[in-house]
Amino acid sequence: MVAPSVKTAMLFAAIIALFVVVGGLIGEFLFGGSWVGGLFFALLFALAFNLISYFFCDRFVLWSSHAKLVTPEEAPRLARIVEALAPQFGLIRPRIALISTPSPNAFATGRNPEHAVVAATEGILRLCNDRELTGVLAHELAHIKDRDILLMTFAATVSGAIAFLSQMFLFNTMFGGGNSRGGSNNTILAIVAVITAPIAAMLLQLAISRSRESRADEVGARTIRDPEALASALEKLEHANDEKPTPIGTPATASLCIVNPLRGGGLLTLFSTHPPLEERVRRLRAMRLDYSYSVPARAPTSGTFGAARARGSR
Repeated sequence: MVAPSVKTAMLFAAIIALFVVVGGLIGEFLFGGSWVGGLFFALLFALAFNLISYFFCDRFVLWSSHAKLVTPEEAPRLARIVEALAPQFGLIRPRIALISTPSPNAFATGRNPEHAVVAATEGILRLCNDRELTGVLAHELAHIKDRDILLMTFAATVSGAIAFLSQMFLFNTMFGGGNSRGGSNNTILAIVAVITAPIAAMLLQLAISRSRESRADEVGARTIRDPEALASALEKLEHANDEKPTPIGTPATASLCIVNPLRGGGLLTLFSTHPPLEERVRRLRAMRLDYSYSVPARAPTSGTFGAARARGSR
């Protein structure tokens, strides 16, 4: 089986290659046959998208999901577990946020570990015991450690850029004429290519997301040495979301959640941002690590909770 990190690298190579192809087509048909001109234009466009996403992704995610940044005193149980886990991942403690919804879920956002936020719903705090919540939060800290939010933002941006450039090409070809030196057959092939390119880019983006979810499951479980904690939590979360699916924010922010509340089967699994739950649970339980788990002992007593005061376990 291909390792998630290798699979992610291959998928990124594929989506970048697709971006180069679309840029080349734009150069051939819209820039007087200049392949380099089209690619340069496409790269500038993607760069602008990426810069905006890089600096504002966390604000957008928190705003669209109605997440509220809170202090340790406002969410002592969440703060206690996050504080104890962060040093295990080599991280300074991230900020925490609460989402006022009964739907049980959690996600991480932020452009880098220094600007990271771990958000949890009120529903997941009620549903999961400390061991299960530790497994969930370890998964989210694994995302932060591996900079998955930045990777997924990049993938989504490139995918969106491909879609926009393809639409621009089609509009110009149909209504403005093109500057291609090729004949009508080449134009038809180019139109077919730019119609299918956004679909292919979206599928690659979703495949990258599934790969990173699998990776976060593994890294989180191995770091806390307790795969069963996350496996048990995932089963509870899936059952609760099956009974009453409640998307958090937009479909884009829902894709960040540890369990995607959007449902679908059959061919719709191609468009899923998460691997099938049964597969995730099976992989976790196949790890068979014979370790005991650790749960932080008590809530912080002060307004700050740095990594230097990681609590003991019991």
